[in-house]
Amino acid sequence: MQIFVTGGSGYIGRPTIQALTREGIGVTALARSDRAARTVAALGATPVVGALTDTDVLREAARAADGVIHLGVDYSEATADIDRAAAEALQAGVGQGPYVHTGGVWVYGDTDGVVDEDAPLNPPRITAWRLENEKRVLARAATGQRPVIVMPGLVYGHSGGLAQSFFVDPGRTTGAVPCIGDGSNHWALVHVDDIAELFVLALRAPAGAVYAGTSGQNLPLAHITQALSHAAGCPGRIDTLTPSEAAQRMGPIAEAFGLDQQFSGARARHELGWAPIHLDALTELAKS
Repeated sequence: MQIFVTGGSGYIGRPTIQALTREGIGVTALARSDRAARTVAALGATPVVGALTDTDVLREAARAADGVIHLGVDYSEATADIDRAAAEALQAGVGQGPYVHTGGVWVYGDTDGVVDEDAPLNPPRITAWRLENEKRVLARAATGQRPVIVMPGLVYGHSGGLAQSFFVDPGRTTGAVPCIGDGSNHWALVHVDDIAELFVLALRAPAGAVYAGTSGQNLPLAHITQALSHAAGCPGRIDTLTPSEAAQRMGPIAEAFGLDQQFSGARARHELGWAPIHLDALTELAKS
């Protein structure tokens, strides 16, 4: 079996390639630079030179593979258009092979307690563009294709991810880790190695399936920022920000960090046998 991966040199992509190769699955991976090509090659994948905007390259690479895992994102003013065109090219290429598309649980907005994938959608502005694109992706199930969407929670682990970039790194500079409001809102967390395993399992999911990639660790932001303050070298020092102050400092993503989200993640366990093993997020985050 051969799987084509976009975003393979990225934070989630690297462990996903490793998870695939552990299963004896061959991997080709999009690489937009020499550095990215070296990274994916070192992980055991064959680089395919190109960018997410190279739709002909995507289509042909997908056609040559048995399945696709689309992890890559081009963060720009044209993010939505690039993602939509890339998904269409990949799905056209892979045909009736499995196509796993990356979403994110932020599209649900605030949740009312612990919810599952059937909860109402209410995305913050930064992820609102995903709704139409994901609707198009899933619509191909009606044509006999095999689209699946995996929606990671807040991904952590190995001193990387958004918590590192927006909380730990600034804390090292300022001597205090930011916290939005009183920190009573919850983050639905998942370790990067666990979400990588889910992406591999999703290759055999039924057409049109949607999975929240969350490990059941729904922790208050106040507890998370306390852990992150240890990673930042300023234990217990927290800089409390109002939502508007957080937006000024972090940009539009602050609205997403301020969401109150709790997910069960049970569907992936029941349907795919997903079994997250990294379930002590606070200890891990404190070591970031």
